[in-house]
Amino acid sequence: MLFPLSISGKKALVCGATQGIGFATAQALAQLGVRCTLLARNETSLQKAVAALPAVESGAHEYLVADFSDEKSICEAARKAAERGFDILINNTGGPPAGPVVSATAVQFLAAFQQHLLANHALAQAVLPGMQEKGWGRVVNVVSTSVKIPLKGLGVSNTIRGAVASWAKTLSNEVAKHGITVNNVLPGATATGRLSSIIEGKAAKTGDNRDAVEAEMRAEIPAGRFGKPEEIGAVAAFLCTDAAAYINGVSIPVDGGRTGSL
Repeated sequence: MLFPLSISGKKALVCGATQGIGFATAQALAQLGVRCTLLARNETSLQKAVAALPAVESGAHEYLVADFSDEKSICEAARKAAERGFDILINNTGGPPAGPVVSATAVQFLAAFQQHLLANHALAQAVLPGMQEKGWGRVVNVVSTSVKIPLKGLGVSNTIRGAVASWAKTLSNEVAKHGITVNNVLPGATATGRLSSIIEGKAAKTGDNRDAVEAEMRAEIPAGRFGKPEEIGAVAAFLCTDAAAYINGVSIPVDGGRTGSL
């Protein structure tokens, strides 16, 4: 029995797609023949990212401008997404600022809830009717390994990421009968701007230099290195293929073995 990886002709909405994991996922999907619409808040960066994607036969790649911290902006993006119709939704948003949970404010929690769970939900609600009509759809959420084990110094992020994972599991149970899967990819320490800011924050807090902080973090990873955005994007893209049609409602760590749970 053959397991086709090509999803040529499908349409994907990829969030946070101008750099890092989001852009790497868009690249991987385009290589599989998917026409991508990139969503982020910086139009200039979006234009550059769209131009850098591999061409596909089904049409030109596009973009939508939206700020996940602005409810009205997300609602407008959701409206446009519903009009265009998508087979694939990649939810991906930069993590909340680092810090201990004991000192987190209500404002910080509410902002993170808006940017992650509510934004994901609004976009999913926009594209799910079209997926249901076709009897095929994929929702992939780029979350964090903190879904499995909370990470030190990321109190707000740990809390919100867990909520996103629970939302996704609930949604996966509700839409599976329509041929739609909902899964989470959990990146570990990946060479992105987000990781760089975490390293800088730790260095400032401890007084250690950047190299020492990086070495300590790598020592916690059995693979002995940080991940590449392309490695995360490849897993996200695979979950969108027909070969992954029976994978639903799971959270998959892509972390070089760092997460200490089964």
